[in-house]
Amino acid sequence: MDNIRIENLEVFAHHGVYKEENHLGQKFVVSAVFFLDTVKAGMTDDLSYSLNYAEACQFIKKKMEETNYKLLEAVVENLAKDILLHFPLVREVELTLKKPWAPILLPLETVSVTIKRKWHRVFLSIGSNLGDKEGYLDFSIDKLNAEDDTKVIKIADYIETEPYGDVEQDNFLNSALEIETLKSPDTLLEFIGRVETEAGRKRLIHWGPRTLDIDILFFDDMILEKPDLIIPHPEIEKRDFVLSPMVSIAPHFRHPASMKSMTTLLEELKSKESKINE
Repeated sequence: MDNIRIENLEVFAHHGVYKEENHLGQKFVVSAVFFLDTVKAGMTDDLSYSLNYAEACQFIKKKMEETNYKLLEAVVENLAKDILLHFPLVREVELTLKKPWAPILLPLETVSVTIKRKWHRVFLSIGSNLGDKEGYLDFSIDKLNAEDDTKVIKIADYIETEPYGDVEQDNFLNSALEIETLKSPDTLLEFIGRVETEAGRKRLIHWGPRTLDIDILFFDDMILEKPDLIIPHPEIEKRDFVLSPMVSIAPHFRHPASMKSMTTLLEELKSKESKINE
């Protein structure tokens, strides 16, 4: 992706652990790399298709001046989010914040923090088989859209499916969502857990009935394995109620491990099920 760079923008602001830093203020130096597609701007010579770097500099200055933080990490984290929310053409930003002559009582030219943040493409599976099933699915979508750092891009049609596993229960209503989010995988997992709890979900029986179930299927092309989170979801290839909605919204999206498209995975699953039923 193309990028536009701002090097060493000086801003006088009030950030620091010590009271004197918050009261007196000091100079900070910001460098930014904005990742976006500049082809149309180059072809048309039209600034509306690119980033106005003068506006970006003024925006950075304003945001750094209007709030006080103790940590440089907090300054750049919030600044990156503000930039990505304010400039829709910017898909990713890398920020370096320097603090010259930090007060540590030792000879030091500067201390700095660098981060890179971006919009993530994520697919979720949603399902319900208790109470107002459609209402619970709608509730999850509304909650996602209510977050300033998350947008629901595509919604698969709701489909009724038989329950997965050996527990006697009602049929499910299922769907899949494509979202864009600034949240990290862990932050997104925490958020959807809170949404499930708000919907009255109780985790009493594994694969048992639930008011709302939200699973992270894919997160960019990430492959992640942690005790509480595995991405891609390990059961994708076995679940028609996941693959069918996925095919309807992202048929050519490829599983980052097998590199098979959603269409191919669904065809393979149906072929296996057909042979079992013969």
